[in-house]
Amino acid sequence: MRRWLPHPLLALALFAVWLLLTQSASPGQIVLGLVVALIATHAMAALRPGPVTIGRPTAILKLTGIVIADIIRSNFAVASTILFRRRERISGFVDLPLELTNPHGLAILGVIITATPGSLWIEFDRNRSSVLIHVLDLVDEDQWVRLIKHRYETLLLEIFGR
Repeated sequence: MRRWLPHPLLALALFAVWLLLTQSASPGQIVLGLVVALIATHAMAALRPGPVTIGRPTAILKLTGIVIADIIRSNFAVASTILFRRRERISGFVDLPLELTNPHGLAILGVIITATPGSLWIEFDRNRSSVLIHVLDLVDEDQWVRLIKHRYETLLLEIFGR
């Protein structure tokens, strides 16, 4: 059964959404909805990376606390930069070399960087194992590299390994 329908709940949800969006339960829409749900679930199965192994669960709590604090702090810093403009804002790009290669860890790092106001994950270069990040208020590129590697990458390495 799993071979034909790798994610049955996802298929059911997609089928229901299809019928709701088309606002029709005609035989043609039912068949088309089933085909779309079947193809989409097979695509999801092909995209799914390997199983997740967690090294230090306590590092998850520490990382979560740091990220929440950084997001709150960054919200105030970006608002202050935009509203008060004490000095000219210099935005720029930072090339960040990484030790982290785990796809789950990289995905979480991408979410952290993008969710933190003032920074944005632009591009990951797997060959060089580096990330290009856009920073709204770039004063010191080396400081950003140290900050991300020390605050996020070390904990992600503890959680997921390399």
